[in-house]
Amino acid sequence: MNNPQKPTRRDLLVSGTAAAALGATPVLGRRGESKEVLRVGLVGCGGRGTGAAAQALRADPNTKLVALADAFPDALQNSLRTLSGTADIADRVDVTPENQFVGFDAYKGVIDNCDVVLLATSPHFRPLHVEAAVNAGKHLFVEKPVATDGPGLRRIWAACDKAKKQGTVLVSGLCYRYEFKKQETVKRIHDGAIGEITAMQTSYNTGGLWHKGRKPEWSDMEYQMRNWLYFGWLSGDHIAEQHIHSLDKIAWTKGSYPTKCVASGGRIQRTDEKYGNIYDHFNTTYEWEDGVRAFSSCRQISGAASDVSDWIYGTKGKANIQAARIWAAEDWRYRGDAPDDMYQNEHNRMFEAIRAGEVIHNGDYMCESTLMAIMGRMAAYTGASVTREAALNSELDLSPAAYEWSDLEMRPISIPGVTKFI
Repeated sequence: MNNPQKPTRRDLLVSGTAAAALGATPVLGRRGESKEVLRVGLVGCGGRGTGAAAQALRADPNTKLVALADAFPDALQNSLRTLSGTADIADRVDVTPENQFVGFDAYKGVIDNCDVVLLATSPHFRPLHVEAAVNAGKHLFVEKPVATDGPGLRRIWAACDKAKKQGTVLVSGLCYRYEFKKQETVKRIHDGAIGEITAMQTSYNTGGLWHKGRKPEWSDMEYQMRNWLYFGWLSGDHIAEQHIHSLDKIAWTKGSYPTKCVASGGRIQRTDEKYGNIYDHFNTTYEWEDGVRAFSSCRQISGAASDVSDWIYGTKGKANIQAARIWAAEDWRYRGDAPDDMYQNEHNRMFEAIRAGEVIHNGDYMCESTLMAIMGRMAAYTGASVTREAALNSELDLSPAAYEWSDLEMRPISIPGVTKFI
C-alpha cells in the first residue's frame, strides 16, 4: 500500500494469493482505483458467452476484450460482430485477427493472451478448460454446469481445489446466487423465518428450445456440437444444463447437499432422432441425511404448462425462492429497488474482487450442484437409487474417442431398468 508505483498486471493477478499467504492487506484498493487494464478473453462464443463478455466489460471500465475462441469460425465472427456493435462497450472490443482462435484447441490461445478468462462452451469441455486456465494462474468466470459425467467432475474439482489454494478468483454462472432478491430470501430462511425446513419442491418446466438443423457438409461431430443441447456427452441432459439452477437454489437454501435420489424420466414429445439421446422430462426425489426430501420436476415440452418455482416448507411457514416471498407469522416479499441483474451482478463482484485482491471461490458449490444434477440423471436413466458417492465415483466417461471432425456414433437412448449404472 505504501509503494507509490502503479501496480503491474502481475500485481493484479497475484495480489489475492499474496494477501492470503502473508496475511497482508491487498496491494489494490476497490474497483476502479487501479488503472491497469485487465485483458479479458472468451472461450465459447454462443449467446451466453457473448452476453458474459458484454457483462464483463460493463463490470469494470478498465477492461478490454482481446481474445475470442470457438470451435466454429462463424460463431466467433457473429459474437465479435455483436460485441463490436454494442455502443457502450464497442471501444473496448479489441480482438485482432491474431487473437481469434478456432478449433478444439482454441482455448489455449485465449488463456495465453488474457488475465481473465470467461468459459461458456458446451459443458463437456469445462473440465479441460478450467484445468488449463487454473494451471496458467488466470481468474475465471465459469458457466454452469461444469461437467457431464463422474470423470469430468472429478477432474474439474481437482482444478478448483488448486484454484482455491493459489487464490484464483473463480465465479460460477449459477447466477441466482448473485441476485439480491434471492440472497435476501435465502438469508431470511437461514435466520429462521419459516422455522426448520421439513420439505422442498422445485420445478423448471418450460417449452422446447432451439435446434440448428443439419447441413450436408457437417460431420457427425460438427452436427452434434452445433446442436449440443440434445447429446448427453455435451450437455449432460437438461436436468444438468438447465434445471441445475433449481437444484442449486434448494441446496443453497438447505445449506447442504442430498445423499441419494430416485428418479423417473423419458421422451414423450421429443422423440424424433434430431433430439439426440436426451430426455424431455425428469421427476426426481432427493433425500438429505436428516431425512428431508426435495421433490424435483423439469421438462422441456412445447405446449405444456410452464412453471419455474422453488417451494420451501418449514415448521413455521413456507417460502417461494423464485418469487422472493415468505408466508409465516409475518408475511414478506422482496421490494428492493436497486438494479438487480443477476448476470451483471456476478461480473461486478468478480472484478471488484480482482481489483481488491479478494478471493472469491465458487468452485465447491458449482461442483456439488453439478453432481446433484448428474445423480438425478443417472437415477432416471437406470431406474436405480443413486447415492452421491456412487455418482461422483462413477467410471462412466461420455467423452468421444477422439476430438476430430469425423463420424461419431451416438450413445443409445437410456431405458430405465435396462440401462445399467456404471
